[in-house]
Order: sequence, then C-alpha cells, then structure tokens
Amino acid sequence: MLPKLTIIVPCYNEEEVLPVTAPLFAGKIRELAEKGKISTDSRVLFVNDGSRDSTWEIIRKLSEQDEVFLGISQSRNRGHQNAVLAGLMEAKDLCDITISIDADGQDDINAMDAMVDAYLDGCEVVYGVRSSRETDTFFKRSTAQGFYKFLQFLGADVVYNHADYRLISARVLQEFANFREVNLFLRGLVPLVGFKSTTVEYSRQERMAGSSHYPLKKMLALAIDGITSLSVKPLQLIMSFGIIVAGISFIGCLWALITAICGKAVAGWASMTCIICFVSGVQLISLGIIGEYIGKIYLETKQRPRYIISERTYSTEKEKSERT
Repeated sequence: MLPKLTIIVPCYNEEEVLPVTAPLFAGKIRELAEKGKISTDSRVLFVNDGSRDSTWEIIRKLSEQDEVFLGISQSRNRGHQNAVLAGLMEAKDLCDITISIDADGQDDINAMDAMVDAYLDGCEVVYGVRSSRETDTFFKRSTAQGFYKFLQFLGADVVYNHADYRLISARVLQEFANFREVNLFLRGLVPLVGFKSTTVEYSRQERMAGSSHYPLKKMLALAIDGITSLSVKPLQLIMSFGIIVAGISFIGCLWALITAICGKAVAGWASMTCIICFVSGVQLISLGIIGEYIGKIYLETKQRPRYIISERTYSTEKEKSERT
C-alpha cells in the first residue's frame, strides 16, 4: 500500500507568494503519485499563522478549487515553530508521512523525491540539509553556521545546516506528541525522538515572491529558544567562569594583603575600579542568562496551549460524527 503524504506549509502574510508556490506543491503531489511513490489521496496542508493580509482567504479559495489543498487557521499569530507544530499534529492522524516546507519556494521542492525514497527504504525521519549558503549574505551565513557549531559545542543534537524542511513519519509524530515543551525548537527536538534517520542535500534558491517575514530579531529569539530548550551548559559555564573569577580575586586579595604588610602598598584606584566594573558586568550577564532559564521555566509551568486552531477548510472525523 502506497504511503499517504501531507505537505505542511506554514504561512504568515504570504498573499504574494502563495499563488506562485501552491501550484508547485500540488504538482509535486501529483508527480509523486504518478511515479507510484505516494497515494493519490495525498494532500497539501496550509497553516495560516494569524496572517494580517489575505493569506487565509487565498487558502480557502485554493481548497475550494482543488481537493488536494487543505487549510487550518490559528486563532492568532504564534510564530513559525508553533505553526509547523500545529500542522504536524493535525496531519499525524490523516496520513503516513509529512514533509514540512516554507511557503516562499526557497527550499528545493524536488528534494521531496529523495526524501520519499529514503522513507520507502526504511527511514522514519529525513532531514533536508542545505548543500551551500551562497544565496545568503555574509552576515547571515557566518552567524547561522556559527549558531549550529555553538549548539553542537553545548551538546545539543542538531543536524548541521538543517532548518525545518524535513520528512517525518506518522509513527514518529505519535511519539513526538508526547513532547510538551512550550519553548519550541523543532530542529533540535525531532532528533531527540530517535528512529532511523538520514539527510538529503539540496540547494536553496531566492524567494519566489514577496519579502522575508523573519527579521534579525526573530532569528535571535529562535536562537535563544534553541539554546535554552536543548542545553543547560550555559549555566555550567557561568559556574565555571565564576570559579575562575573568584580564584583570580582571591589571588588579588592575597597580593594586596602581602604588599600592605610589607609596607609597599600604593594607590590603586584605577585597578580597583576596573576589577569592580569587570566583576559587576560578569554578574549582570550571569543573572541575565539565569533569568532567561527561569523565564522559560515560568512559561512551561503554565502549560498554555501551543496553538489554537480557529478554522478549517475541511471537517474532522469528530465533527462528522457529531453531525450524524
């Protein structure tokens, strides 16, 4: 029996690019079905992340025109990671495999062929990995690669140069549903589930239409979420650095005491000021890092829903049973 595929496409203010990329997603579904790799019942599921433009209206119109398109809309904007999660959790009971991909057309859609082939060969998770970052600016390329290396230094199990373009089987998603973190960083959480996995390389292209909705501020927030959700090593580094500073301070105190006893003490206003400023700065940075972790704990203890679906372009099994 051929596997049923659902392509998950998170959307936030994508009214310019959806008319361009939606036919590509539908075409890929039909192409894979014609090759006998997936079921003809496969679908494209758009997740509207509280868009302020006409994105949801476009999704509804697409679903009316072609049954291959499905759509869900969140009650408000909750961020890219929550939108992807909402699509995955919605699709896990509707299909055998999912592939998450952004709506902008930058990720090579033809890499899906290799992903499905890897699944048919026994892999439950297939990560799309960028073969190069030539289309990125120097700043974005260097910071992104530095971020992955830093996460690996902290001991986080992440796939280098992988974003959120991946295939996940429904079997894996059933287990992933048990992960209840509010502090979401999917590219670090998925490897924690385990199961057989592999990677597929692809080249990333320029955005097909519109402009990016992921500015530096959001990238930094995602990086902080990734670090704090996957590793406590920053806290350990604070303790280690504190021990080193305390040791140096102790040596300085001994030196000051010995010079005072020997009657060789001299005015040290400048040196004392530098030491005080340095230690104060270290303390503030340390408190900031600790505060970040405490804030994450605060959010986790509230156990607020990570997403709320307000509308669907289709009826769920529960809604169908309630009608009958």
